[in-house]
Amino acid sequence: MNKAFVKETEQDDDDDVVQAPAIPAGSKNYMTPAGYQRIKDELLQLIDVERPEVVKVVHWAASNGDRSENGDYIYGKRRLREIDRRIRFLTKRLDLAEVVDPSVHHGSDQIFFGATVTYANQHGEENTITIVGIDEFDPLKGKVSWISPIARTITKAREGDVVTLHTPTGVEELEILEVSYPKAEG
Repeated sequence: MNKAFVKETEQDDDDDVVQAPAIPAGSKNYMTPAGYQRIKDELLQLIDVERPEVVKVVHWAASNGDRSENGDYIYGKRRLREIDRRIRFLTKRLDLAEVVDPSVHHGSDQIFFGATVTYANQHGEENTITIVGIDEFDPLKGKVSWISPIARTITKAREGDVVTLHTPTGVEELEILEVSYPKAEG
């Protein structure tokens, strides 16, 4: 059937969207101040810049007549749905956000949200990770979510402690070598 005769709904595109990790039931969406600001900046960019530009293109394309074969109109409407979906998602995440400033623990050797931790595994290999919010994790930069198995295992441990991490490949002993937090600004 010709696509011009098929009603396309917003639900059609939702199937292709990769969902962000779910926030555990009964808990808050913890974020660092920097993570909160990054999401807020993205939301404002979408609302103030990208969406108005796409609306202009769609309006111009709609005024050109036949919309069924008008690529600017079709792809503009699709991009508008993507932007609106992202705006809804970011708004929900910010509404649930609990901003936690890790600098309040500066000088502590105990691991909490926002800590940068250096640990060694049983083979002597050292790794450094920072515990951040679900929306901030970036494993390639050493940022792990507070709900990740490693973060849950090392939380509340102190420098010098040895903790046991259960992984799909087995059990691993980790020695906490160093714990640090950013200094308070100002």
